[in-house]
Amino acid sequence: MKNIAVIGAGTMGNGIAHTFAQSGYKVELIDISEDSLKKGMDTISNNLDRMIAKEKISEQDKKATLENITTHTEISNGVKKVDLVVEAATENTDLKLKIFRHLDQNTSKDTILATNTSSISITQIAAAVSNPERVIGMHFMNPVPIMKLVEIIRGYNTSDEVTNKIMKLSMDLKKVPVEVNDYPGFVANRILMPMINEAIETLYNGVAGVYEIDTVMKLGMAHPMGPLQLADFIGLDVCHSILEVMYDGFKNPKYAPCPLLTNMVRAGKTGVKSGEGFYDYSESKKAEKVSSQFGS
Repeated sequence: MKNIAVIGAGTMGNGIAHTFAQSGYKVELIDISEDSLKKGMDTISNNLDRMIAKEKISEQDKKATLENITTHTEISNGVKKVDLVVEAATENTDLKLKIFRHLDQNTSKDTILATNTSSISITQIAAAVSNPERVIGMHFMNPVPIMKLVEIIRGYNTSDEVTNKIMKLSMDLKKVPVEVNDYPGFVANRILMPMINEAIETLYNGVAGVYEIDTVMKLGMAHPMGPLQLADFIGLDVCHSILEVMYDGFKNPKYAPCPLLTNMVRAGKTGVKSGEGFYDYSESKKAEKVSSQFGS
């Protein structure tokens, strides 16, 4: 497999495209928005510049990586001759089913169809195509170019052949693939999201503040990032969606999103991407930090 299509140029999509392209794969990056494609390519370019600054790659490596990526605004144009499609669109079941129905009509029956979903059933997504044995989950971690783990999720009908190919492909990307079965939240989010939700409940109940909760988990449990800060980076809306999927799947109240999380999402405070979550990421706050660093 040398020709890859990635659907979605957002945080996960551009990270997946970057990773494949840097490993020598030809990548068709697809998004309905030209603006999103430009932002995605700018992000890839900036991330490559950081790698150059750290002397991990050369200018020539950057040039080759960017030349490996072609952008499209039409799915049908981008998936015609690929060996693998990785869907990395918004975590919305209806949207993913619509995309996979479209892929079923516009790809070869031998093309493997993967989804980067972090919680939605692979079996449900696979039901949208005529040959579900070719559908599999590839749950990359963020930031994709840096994080080693890929959860490989088998749907009920996913074939051994497809699973083996995707496991090998992940290793070729210098990732560590872990095969898991198709249950709500898989492994990563089944464990992570209840922890984040409990941290939010702890804040909601007034046990401690944001800084205090994160400090306990960082210094006491050796976590590199506190759960509330991590939730901001994931996106509070994404956390909320994953918890809802798990709650619907297990019918267990321990997965129900905390009312504070629900209200923050409704208020548009979704974390880093909105400029505010449990922490303030606004431009004024950034300017304040810069000012304090230079003593002005």
